[in-house]
Amino acid sequence: MTRSAEDLGRGLAPARTARAILPGERIHVVGVAGAGASAAALQAHWAGAIVTGCDAGGSSPYTPGLGAAGIPLAWSHDPAHVTGSARPDRLAVTKALTSIDPGNAELAAAHDLGIAVEPWQQVVADAATGRTLVAVAGTHGKSTTAGWLTHVLVAADQDPAAFVGALLPGSITGGLPATARRGGGAAFVVEADEYAGNFDAFRPDLAVITNVDWDHPDVFVDRSAVIDAVAAWLARSPRATIVANVGDPGVRELLDRLGSWSGRIIRTGIEPDSPRADVRARIEAEPVRGTRIAVTGLGSGPIAIELPLVGRHNVANALGVAGAASSLGVGAEVISRALESFPGVGRRLERKGEAAGVVVYDDYGHHPTAIRATLAAVRQREPGRRVWAAYEPLTYHRTAALIDGFASVLATADGVAIADIWAGRDPDTTVASAEGLAAAVRAQAAGLVAEAPGSVEATAAWLADRVEPGDIVLVMGGGRSYRIGELLLETLAGRSS
Repeated sequence: MTRSAEDLGRGLAPARTARAILPGERIHVVGVAGAGASAAALQAHWAGAIVTGCDAGGSSPYTPGLGAAGIPLAWSHDPAHVTGSARPDRLAVTKALTSIDPGNAELAAAHDLGIAVEPWQQVVADAATGRTLVAVAGTHGKSTTAGWLTHVLVAADQDPAAFVGALLPGSITGGLPATARRGGGAAFVVEADEYAGNFDAFRPDLAVITNVDWDHPDVFVDRSAVIDAVAAWLARSPRATIVANVGDPGVRELLDRLGSWSGRIIRTGIEPDSPRADVRARIEAEPVRGTRIAVTGLGSGPIAIELPLVGRHNVANALGVAGAASSLGVGAEVISRALESFPGVGRRLERKGEAAGVVVYDDYGHHPTAIRATLAAVRQREPGRRVWAAYEPLTYHRTAALIDGFASVLATADGVAIADIWAGRDPDTTVASAEGLAAAVRAQAAGLVAEAPGSVEATAAWLADRVEPGDIVLVMGGGRSYRIGELLLETLAGRSS
């Protein structure tokens, strides 16, 4: 079953032309502990608004920066947040909330009072008014690419503002890790998500397209529908410069649909598959800790660059960053140095620690394509070691629609644990199950240990009883999957102390 953007955004004001946030404007962010909503709260606060926030789910890794900024937070939903003396001028929410809790008391109170209820992306777009808006879109790699580009622009002294859907380290934000960077320069980097028109509020001057794959089966019936959505979004900014990864078949089809684009197109790609790309790389070596490439198109000749990230997918991401940074006036030497010094962003093959000889990595991968790339990357980084894949599926519809792809790629691990599915915005919990996915994995590889232990807590405990010194545990997924690695490390450390 697919649902339209209108269905998912029912009750939300439609995307509009961005306008500057007014000093003293009151903005209340519902679901503020989320990655994007927390960034919207910070950007609105920095723009001079009086910001409050609430989240019934409690604090998250994204909320410490909000507290440090002095933004008042509440851990419940209460119509008094809307009807009280500090009545907001508008509410910012996520479409996930409007789809799973359409009767939310705060939203109902706002509608009764005629207070605008908008997607949090609109607040970010408003905060970017008057800046050069750089939007990073694509099915995979958005957070890494947006964070990497922000890092390059910081290194180039361009002082960018940013919203990235993963924690940026303090070396990039200039303070606590957060999904937002304040910045006073011309460029404002945003991660632009295609789900149900989430990117509609953004009208980019420069768009980076990492790839176009089929995802979000509750909204898109196939890859062609995703391409249509991205093409329609870009068509609203007809003079934008596009940095396009033409090594991806979905991106090539997207460019065909755009026809004679009135703006500039910078094509990027990896040799030998993309010999005509404007910015292209040849992979020279793939050592344990990174990738050695030679990049053409940034200067008079090939430039040798030692990327700190592993995996062919990160070479493609780096080329998108290089093409965008060059378009923004950053010189080849600065681009090269900054690509080499990128510290990474949170939950993107993040090494969480080691206990009792077991190393734990954490990653947001929640799609077969991303999981395949992440497993390959961790094997490059940790050659010859047994790899356990611990996966918390993100939404029931994605799991059901892509179950064969999930089973095929997870079966390439040496052991598999499937945590309970994180429903998120998905109201139909009957179409798939964790045990069903585990069974599909076992069917792919006879003798492979693949089980569905239950909650993230139960999954961590199950792993703790089976891992051995020298093993790698790769945790992947959305929701609360990050707790699997944290709990596993705590358990193993306790046993060895």
